[in-house]
Amino acid sequence: MLNLDAERFDTAREDLCSALRWKGQFIAAEPDPTVPPSNDGLFWCMHTQTCIGPDGELAEPGNCSSKQRTCHGTGKCGVIP
Repeated sequence: MLNLDAERFDTAREDLCSALRWKGQFIAAEPDPTVPPSNDGLFWCMHTQTCIGPDGELAEPGNCSSKQRTCHGTGKCGVIP
């Protein structure tokens, strides 16, 4: 299960939506290998300012790395057919 969460919350994805935000983006500290990562999973969409994207799906890296979502970086609802 841990690997599934690690993949789901991976913020290093190549196609990650530019509107996805998470707490770690705003912490100005160098990573410390002696401190375990928090992996808190607190994500939000810049367009909706909530954990739900414009299309009603959860705003998290696993969902926000698909260009099949028309809200990907645009804030518009819907899915490309």
